[in-house]
Amino acid sequence: MIPFLDLKAQYAAIKPEIDRAVLDVLASGQYVLGDEVARLEQEFADYCETRHAIAVNTGTSALHLALLAAGIGPGDEVITVPLTFVATVSAICYTGARPVFVDVEPVTLTMDPSRIEAVITPRTKAIMPVHLYGQMAEMDAINAIAERHGLAVIEDACQAHGAEYKGRRAGSVGVSGCFSFYPGKNLGACGEGGMVVTSNDEHAKTMRMLRDWGQEQRYHHVMKGFNYRMDGIQGAILRVKLRHLEAWTRARREHAARYSSMFAGSTAVRPLVEQADRRHVYHIYAVRCRDRAAVQRSLQADGIQFGLHYPIPAHLQKAHADLGHRVGDFPVSEAAAHEMLSLPMYPELSAKAIARVVSAVEQDAYVG
Repeated sequence: MIPFLDLKAQYAAIKPEIDRAVLDVLASGQYVLGDEVARLEQEFADYCETRHAIAVNTGTSALHLALLAAGIGPGDEVITVPLTFVATVSAICYTGARPVFVDVEPVTLTMDPSRIEAVITPRTKAIMPVHLYGQMAEMDAINAIAERHGLAVIEDACQAHGAEYKGRRAGSVGVSGCFSFYPGKNLGACGEGGMVVTSNDEHAKTMRMLRDWGQEQRYHHVMKGFNYRMDGIQGAILRVKLRHLEAWTRARREHAARYSSMFAGSTAVRPLVEQADRRHVYHIYAVRCRDRAAVQRSLQADGIQFGLHYPIPAHLQKAHADLGHRVGDFPVSEAAAHEMLSLPMYPELSAKAIARVVSAVEQDAYVG
């Protein structure tokens, strides 16, 4: 079997480092926040080229706090995309604001800037682009619109650790950027975790208080906050993994280049294209299928795992039926939801495994 993701292989490669880091935290007694989390925050801020990083318990919490720090609340509107994991939309709803969708570009499947201004109203307070699959959205155009209308730009970079747009790191281009450290991410914890990065001093101060019950100092609660703190063990594990992230990213990019080269001229699938002004980090290697069901059958028959990201766009999810959307409202996102398939992608993936995946996919061209 070829797994879609192999977390055991990653752990095996760095086991002594991980084990030592975990045991050090256990011996220290600093199990919530603490020195390891503080060091991770500084190192991740440096990595993202921002002044601050605020560690939290999940990527969803990161999105929530970034919105609150930007002043988003009940009655406001936040523009985002429907082709995303539902947490993007849920975080907006947590603030009491309303998600307003715009469709994605057909080439990158990230936010289409040409559609933004048509949905801006007096209630619009922020734009939240999603850096889908590991490639950043068209940030210059998005930021220009936001500046004209006085809106905050909050990057959902939960799939884009280390991605770049015109030489700038994901998370550093908007007022803040939000990351998930869910285990399967390019930088993943051994459990849950998240981070907000920003160079806005006031936003950073607010988010640090909000993640820890709104405390300015112990037992001095100046705002209504949350228990969004990161565990010390996860901070230590992520510090170890951060040191390997660039090497892992190079491996992912090499795997993606191999896939794309081997799929050149394919009649079964069409890979998404990395834009020339961006650095794609390939959290997901996704292809557009001529007949997705046939490709799925071919992969299953050869013992190859795959993923669907995402088969139901957010505007058609039953949980968000209250937003009043229907099939046909966002046709590019809906087409992607029916056509995109995610192939195995992780740093330890071998060239032999990639060749086997491509062979199974291409079999569809003959039997599909």
